[in-house]
Amino acid sequence: MTDSREGRARAEISFAVNGEPKTVHVYPMERLLDVLRQHLQLTGTKEGCGEGECGSCAVLMDGILVNSCLVPVLQAAGSSVITIERLAEGGTLHLLQEAFLECGGAQCGICTPGMILAAVHLLNGTPEPTTEEIREGLSGNLCRCTGYSQIVDAVAEAAARRRTTA
Repeated sequence: MTDSREGRARAEISFAVNGEPKTVHVYPMERLLDVLRQHLQLTGTKEGCGEGECGSCAVLMDGILVNSCLVPVLQAAGSSVITIERLAEGGTLHLLQEAFLECGGAQCGICTPGMILAAVHLLNGTPEPTTEEIREGLSGNLCRCTGYSQIVDAVAEAAARRRTTA
């Protein structure tokens, strides 16, 4: 289908989102962020800066942490995308979500989804991170509310709980 106003054609793009196959009819260069929020109604992923600087829109694409505001949806074709909506299962919060709430790491909520997905990515590769490794793992994410110490504490708490339940 061609949009005569813009002379651009929409494409059918298929990928998995949160474990479910999805097909969207969108402009191939549309941002993954916009497709997730507007076409798939997954509004947990937030837009902060729209320039890849703040990490608020971070998602996992094929296990790699990416800023969805920088990814054309065409690049997601055939891939697996995980958003914040995937973490809570059956009404039970993910270990990191619980720790963010308990430690005060979630305040205004704009950076929280990206921070939590960055922490998931970190803990998947480094199950017992040091404070410095946590800070490095979250370094692509900006927060204007917490001062970061509560976020670092939350990730450390989640890592400790993960060790005791494993």
